[in-house]
Amino acid sequence: MTRKTSQAADSARNAAETAPPARSFRIGAHEIPARPLEPGLYLVSTPIGNLGDMTLRGLETLAGADLIACEDTRVSRVLLDRYGIATRPYAYHEHNAERAGPKLMAALEAGKSVALISDAGTPLISDPGYRLSQSAIAAGLPVIPIPGASAPMAALVASGLPSDAFLFAGFLPSKDKARRDRLASLAATEATLMFFESPNRIAACLACASEVLGADRPAAVCRELTKAFEEVRRGTLGDLAAQYQGESVRGEIVLVIGPGSTPEPSDEDVEAVLAKLARDLPAGKAATEAARLTGQPRKDLYQRLLAMKVRPTRDEA
Repeated sequence: MTRKTSQAADSARNAAETAPPARSFRIGAHEIPARPLEPGLYLVSTPIGNLGDMTLRGLETLAGADLIACEDTRVSRVLLDRYGIATRPYAYHEHNAERAGPKLMAALEAGKSVALISDAGTPLISDPGYRLSQSAIAAGLPVIPIPGASAPMAALVASGLPSDAFLFAGFLPSKDKARRDRLASLAATEATLMFFESPNRIAACLACASEVLGADRPAAVCRELTKAFEEVRRGTLGDLAAQYQGESVRGEIVLVIGPGSTPEPSDEDVEAVLAKLARDLPAGKAATEAARLTGQPRKDLYQRLLAMKVRPTRDEA
């Protein structure tokens, strides 16, 4: 090889090493080009276990982004390598957010595209991405959701519990009294409750929930969703508490608890409401308002009001 040829080879190699990574991703043997993204913060959902759950739009976004911010670069590298995405991930987590956040904001303000991912699931759900998102919104920068896998949503649909109204409440406190207080504050919530829980605390959590919310309340423990050892146990809180007592548990857990209900008011409470309303309102309006407050039929309440011999100001039945 001549000296000129050698210099040309060195130049080509140096250019390859300093060139930006190819904007593409790979599925099987097929390499798919990805267009550069418009500037903005992209919140990209990633699989919660099975890497096959990654969406095509999510892959194209990660491949096309100028920067990828993630919780743990080692975890994210597994996903990126699986799909042939060459962009080097940049660590952004609760321990370095004060330092890394301003650097990511500077990139966004310079017109770069930044893809934010968590170790698993949808960013901002119990991770520090919320602060970066808030900073971007406050600065008037685009924030674009790229939906996909979510552990709470997967647990909700697997639980068999009502999904028309639900509340994701994050992690319960680890201390017993604080946990009891938190559960008591949610007891009457007329929505299915969802919590993240540690395998080391699930037995104590179920025992506490059974005592505070009632042993007969339906629930489901969803463990290792989408992974090889996925398990969903359904039953009452009392039954589940007994099953997990003393059991060694591993993996990530979502606890789903059926909705509460407002207890039926006693006869004395209903009569007290009617008597109070009848002092200021005509009988018909008093019965209507009492129906709204107690959930009981207006017609029955009106007849009850008459039986109480409360003198109405005007009959509007």
